Amino acid sequence: MKKELPRKQFIKMAALGSVGLYLSSCHSSTPAKTTQKVNPAKDTIPKPTAIVKSTTSDVILYKKGDALYDQLRNGFNKRINKFPAVIALCKTTEGVVTALDHARKNGLPVAIKSGGHCMEGFSVNDGGMAINLSEINGVEKVNDNLFKVGPGTVLMQLYNAVLPQQRIVPAGACGMVGIGGLALGGGYGFFSRHYGLACDQLMELTMADAKGNIHTAKDNDELLWACRGGGNGNFGVITSMTFRSHPLPPQFQSHRFRAFNVDTTKTLKIMEKWFELGADLPVSCFSAFVLNHTTAYVLLTNYGEHTPQVQNFIDAITALTDKASNGQPIETAKAVKTFYGSLVPVTFRNSCAGLYNSFAELSGFISSVIEKVSSTPGMIYQVNTLGGNIANKDFEAASAYPHRSKKFVSELQTYWEQPGQAEKLTQAFADVQNVFASNGIIAQYCNYPYLGFTNWQQAYYGDNYARLQAVKNMYDPDNLIRHEQSVRNKI
Repeated sequence: MKKELPRKQFIKMAALGSVGLYLSSCHSSTPAKTTQKVNPAKDTIPKPTAIVKSTTSDVILYKKGDALYDQLRNGFNKRINKFPAVIALCKTTEGVVTALDHARKNGLPVAIKSGGHCMEGFSVNDGGMAINLSEINGVEKVNDNLFKVGPGTVLMQLYNAVLPQQRIVPAGACGMVGIGGLALGGGYGFFSRHYGLACDQLMELTMADAKGNIHTAKDNDELLWACRGGGNGNFGVITSMTFRSHPLPPQFQSHRFRAFNVDTTKTLKIMEKWFELGADLPVSCFSAFVLNHTTAYVLLTNYGEHTPQVQNFIDAITALTDKASNGQPIETAKAVKTFYGSLVPVTFRNSCAGLYNSFAELSGFISSVIEKVSSTPGMIYQVNTLGGNIANKDFEAASAYPHRSKKFVSELQTYWEQPGQAEKLTQAFADVQNVFASNGIIAQYCNYPYLGFTNWQQAYYGDNYARLQAVKNMYDPDNLIRHEQSVRNKI
């Protein structure tokens, strides 16, 4: 059994750029027959104590007290502690249909779990049914360009399958995040500014709707539009996803910069310069600005040409920080794995803290955020670059993801080990979020949810929300599949 990372080690890793990409647990088995499969997890499923009409090769129902109940209900965030009446461990699409039938007949609201990384625990519920898709995992090579992926596949499994073939599916960095949740909400990472979001690579899917009907969506189907950035746990249960892949860049380079014991003035200077330079980086680059207590970090990655723009970024940030570490180019397949992050659950409250276009949107109030973060050990404020081909107009027309024009996405993070730390950090988190909200920061990334967002419908989905409601009415008219911030039916 692997031990949990100590908080200091985890925070250090987080501040080096892994967390803002990777937060969003894993249990796996053999998917439907494929030409190429990821190795299953070593955990074995005991004989069930409760079985629905299908055979155990399709679905097993678990109730409190049954073997694996606690393992299946828990996710990556140890702060989340919910108890479904039933957990349906589904192994096939047919098993999902049977589970949905059981939920309908018993009046159980349904939550859907692929990897269990949701920051607010939307993939599990209290007193309802949690459909666990960890057994529907695996990667099938359809052709040189396309890969069919089970929603319970975690990112490191996907990369283990596609990287040796010199292909990449643009996604995140966290090795243990489930593909289902990541891609349905958007999904960004090192390769997104070049190739687009993970949802932009989604070419086809299979979904069981709330009535148990099975749908296949591809081309410009309205359901596919909704599932490209419209969030998860809304319309039905996705049981397969086919993604477009791209050539794997041969080399990948990382540069890290640190400024120690920074005060507000110093942090503002680094931050403003970072925003200025980060907006114009080549599409092969990704960058993150991270304030972790009193240390400011900057990460820059590049798998393309070392242009004058890149060198200018390095020179300018080096001049403002205390330590610069310029990495050598290494094989991209090896480099990606260094950002997998924690493979074990941790305790945290994290969420988006806005999407922005420039430092000017923050300049009038960000000093109060910096002061709060600097005085609160365990709190991190991180901003990552977007832009590039994420703003592609064709992608925008074909997807529900609404924030194409935004050049930066942020994440507010808090971590703790002892229960006694929770109240202080949770209050500090709310205080900072209130600063952003009171200063007109509205747009938010739905994969980084927060129950405190008062107008989350528009924050997550913008002008696309009404259209998403129409899709909800079509596939789940009785709102069987739902969570605290799922798309509501249109009346």
